[in-house]
Amino acid sequence: MKNLRAAVIGVGYLGRFHAQKYAALEGVDLIGVVDSDREHAESVAAEVGTKAYSDYRELFGQVDLVSVAVPTSLHHAVALELLNAGIHVLLEKPMAPTVAECEEIIAAAEKTGATLQIGHLERFNPAMLRIKDRIVKPMFIEAHRISPFKARGADVDVVLDVMIHDIDIILALVKAPIESVEAVGVPVLTSGVDITNARLRFDSGCIANITASRISADVMRKIRIFQPDSYISIDCAKNTVECYTLDKDKQIGHEHFEMNEADALQAEIAAFVECVRSGLRPEADGHAGMEAVKVAHLIKGQMILPEL
Repeated sequence: MKNLRAAVIGVGYLGRFHAQKYAALEGVDLIGVVDSDREHAESVAAEVGTKAYSDYRELFGQVDLVSVAVPTSLHHAVALELLNAGIHVLLEKPMAPTVAECEEIIAAAEKTGATLQIGHLERFNPAMLRIKDRIVKPMFIEAHRISPFKARGADVDVVLDVMIHDIDIILALVKAPIESVEAVGVPVLTSGVDITNARLRFDSGCIANITASRISADVMRKIRIFQPDSYISIDCAKNTVECYTLDKDKQIGHEHFEMNEADALQAEIAAFVECVRSGLRPEADGHAGMEAVKVAHLIKGQMILPEL
């Protein structure tokens, strides 16, 4: 089978990892890496054994698929050009700053038939993959995603930068319309909101309570799910799951799952490549990415901010 030709556009902190994964993937040739910082692009290119570019348009006609890991504010413009050229795109999260931009990106992919996958990495977390089939009727979900401040991603607020991960996972698990939203947010280190809590009520009766922070001292990425006869706690940082169940004799059972070290990004990129080869629709496709952005803006629209 002919190797697919790949490239990575934007090789900052995250894009560099994308380049490493493509370089190690069988059936793929990493044609080049692109960054506006030419010196940095050359450094990453030397690391993974490929060529450096400063303009992604130079790759047109040379590549079949790309990862786009540029700042969020550039997602729309870059993805549109690539998709309109028929190039398959793995677009990092959040899909775009606005719902209207998401719609245009989806339309471009549908027009040319190019594969569009959104980089919602937690869908490929081994702990999430291990337990997701056992989540059948969630009634209460509590998610915490907190981490120290990093300048990357600060071109959007914490809802689009951090909370978007848990929004996507919760929408995939609950599969029901949202009835109401309450939210509060506080800007601390940037002009945007840096820590926030949102409470989503779904018409299925499920309530999701989500906390996201990018100014905390520690790292936590946990999702706790309560449903009839079971409680499931997923630690996405440690790749562990605790599952408590009640059997027909009213006895409490406990299962502990500790996944072997697994590379979620490698799995995400491998899934993208397989979708390109097979023509199958990605699980985290453009519509899923847009729904997460819609809910993010719903949260932002209902958010109570401190009076200055």
